[in-house]
Amino acid sequence: MPVTAVDKKMLYYDRSDSETGPALILVHGSGGDHTHWPEGLRHHRGIRVYTPDLPGHGRSSGVGCTSVEAYADVIDRFARSLGIEKAAVAGHSLGGAVALTLAIRKPGWLNGAILVGTGARLRVLPKIIDGFENAFEETIDMICRQSIGPRASASLKAALQHQMLHNEPDVISGDYLACDHFDVMDDIGNIDCPALVISATDDRMTPVKYGQYLSRHIPGATFALIEGAGHMMAVEKPEALIAEVVRFLGIPSEK
Repeated sequence: MPVTAVDKKMLYYDRSDSETGPALILVHGSGGDHTHWPEGLRHHRGIRVYTPDLPGHGRSSGVGCTSVEAYADVIDRFARSLGIEKAAVAGHSLGGAVALTLAIRKPGWLNGAILVGTGARLRVLPKIIDGFENAFEETIDMICRQSIGPRASASLKAALQHQMLHNEPDVISGDYLACDHFDVMDDIGNIDCPALVISATDDRMTPVKYGQYLSRHIPGATFALIEGAGHMMAVEKPEALIAEVVRFLGIPSEK
């Protein structure tokens, strides 16, 4: 994986082989890394895809942030460090909050927002916040059980749990605190870039009503619903998610 320096932190990122086509930055959610996005999207032909591990996550150095605004700063500087002139940002959950924040800020390089399993406000249960300090492994288990839909395989839950347990407790705790403090309900009406909102029918972390609210209040937003998936819809139903993303970007689907 290539690496770039952002604020003295080394960010590792996955990169597609395409040298032409629209640019897309994928931002993972709390406690995740670039693998929370399907490989078929990370390496889709005809899209210049950049998928970083956020600071303190995956292979990236540094410590995690404790606010969505700070993570948005990281992605803004990431894009600028690579000389990306125009790109859409797709964010899942916490990453979706980052994409919303950037869309509200309107940096010159941003030309679209794809909001996956996220909301304009992301309150977190106090038992989750407290659990990171008092019962870390049990809290991760609870999160993983809530994050996948009832039709997902046990192996998917195990893989998700294995990945998340590789994070330092402070990193995941900071991610969820960032979500808990996030609230842009009064600001999303000012978004003026193209936006796609994707929800899943069995998402218990950010239910469909979260996505419906976004699609009603972001001017011109498009709404897509993925059937039979939970919060981790990108890995539960990758083909369905990829189809929605490439349609939004105007890229033919791969056969």
